Amino acid sequence: MTTAPPLPPHILLVDDNRDGLLVRCSLLEEVGYSVQSATNGEEGLNLFNSTKFDVVVTDYRMPRMNGVELIQKIRKLNPNIRVILLSGFVEPLGLTEENTGADVIIIKSSNEAAHLVRSVKRLVNRGTSRKPPATQTGRPVRKRTAGR
Repeated sequence: MTTAPPLPPHILLVDDNRDGLLVRCSLLEEVGYSVQSATNGEEGLNLFNSTKFDVVVTDYRMPRMNGVELIQKIRKLNPNIRVILLSGFVEPLGLTEENTGADVIIIKSSNEAAHLVRSVKRLVNRGTSRKPPATQTGRPVRKRTAGR
């Protein structure tokens, strides 16, 4: 008796930039994930309500509902969902895992694709309960010490 192969992990991508959405969708599908996309927070929330996802990847800056607002709404529906927040403004806006609710924050940069694939893989491979977020900003984290 043969068993069906396991279904690939299901990823929800939310970004109002259609070009960025297409590139990230192609990248994640190329490495074996099943991907659905939404072009705004409302559409992403509707998809999240109707489909089971393993990881949500959302842009920060979007009209009407930003990525942090989307994260807050989906966390109310599923507190254990894995979430990656993408932004080109991580440092200027002071975005952290703690103040956004994301598990991982990735800076939009030339290294974004590698960080995205690595972060999705790591989050998919985690167990079902959510662990404290890991810092993944694409840059080393410098701890500030008193007197500096």
